[in-house]
Amino acid sequence: MLGNFTYSNPTRIHFGENALDFLNEELPKFGKNVLLAYGGGSIRKNGIYDRVVDILRANGKTVLEDAGVMPNPTVAKLNEGCRRAREGNADLILAVGGGSVCDYAKAVSASAWCGDDPWEKFFVRMEEPEDRIIPVGCVLTMVGTGSEMNGGSVISNPESNRKVGHVFGDEVFPKFSILNPTFTFTLPRHQMVAGFFDIMSHILEQYFSGEDDNTSDYIMEGLLRSLIHSTRIALNAPTDYEARSNVMWTATWALNTLVAQGKSTDWMVHMLGHSVGAYTDATHGMTLAAISLPYYRHILPYGLKKFRRYAVNVWDVRPEGKSDETIAGEGLARMEAYMKELGVVMRLRELGVTEAMIEGIADGTFILKGGYKVLSREEVVKILEESL
Repeated sequence: MLGNFTYSNPTRIHFGENALDFLNEELPKFGKNVLLAYGGGSIRKNGIYDRVVDILRANGKTVLEDAGVMPNPTVAKLNEGCRRAREGNADLILAVGGGSVCDYAKAVSASAWCGDDPWEKFFVRMEEPEDRIIPVGCVLTMVGTGSEMNGGSVISNPESNRKVGHVFGDEVFPKFSILNPTFTFTLPRHQMVAGFFDIMSHILEQYFSGEDDNTSDYIMEGLLRSLIHSTRIALNAPTDYEARSNVMWTATWALNTLVAQGKSTDWMVHMLGHSVGAYTDATHGMTLAAISLPYYRHILPYGLKKFRRYAVNVWDVRPEGKSDETIAGEGLARMEAYMKELGVVMRLRELGVTEAMIEGIADGTFILKGGYKVLSREEVVKILEESL
């Protein structure tokens, strides 16, 4: 049965080709000073930057620039953003970009007026904010993380080779997010498919937990089938609006906390992937792709019932005359074929991981207890070695 839970999600979503128009509706709710956070400049090239700034100025806002947010935001960048927010007395942080920019904005939101060291407080001790929080809004240009409708924030510390996520409460969730599928059309293929697999991983890491026949699992199976169908279309037609809009909406529902309700959830693929990313600065979705199959094959015997269900309900494996082990194995084989179809990274070596890094990556991997098997350190090392 589903466990007990309280569900809340305060983020307003504006979705569709005209979604940016709703920024005019949101901006009057906040003060004059807007910290505009974005990445390496692609939004300047594709015109999104100019459209956003025009709306900000038309609403009488003072625009404070915070450019250069990297794919794996660092502690140094977080500290810089906090300084900019304080000096400009930001009333709103507007993140324009993908999940990393949204993650970063939430970290700055909680950290700018923090009386403690943000890295130590939020990403080491995992404490909650006690000081002023700056509201966040998002204009999404890349799908995958679901950061536009949750409290998650991931920050990297290159000095200690650690990449750590903190899940903040409702007060740090974006107040609003603007989702226009056409904003994702110009994304490079590598980033597009990395985002596709990030979505899949989010769903799987919540799906592969618990043995009960519950509503959350049925929802996730539907999300997975929709994702597989739409990403296959988008691979060949990146500007297919229906496919990209379905992928964008699936990404949001994959990690807006709904399907996790009443479940323990796993998240070990993310813990392994984060540690790999801390050492290599590799694209997040690709670290997950390289880790996933070795991990799931390792835990399959402990969650055989769910892996069998996954094979039948998601991948249409015919079960007649086959053992549960065979059915489950066929499901993962079909998942592997799909991943190769996407063109995601299948081995850690492709991301620059060497045998010499394995021990350090293992040391940086947080062991969680919500999945079918609580890993020992030896098992973490074995999975990493099998992923090479």
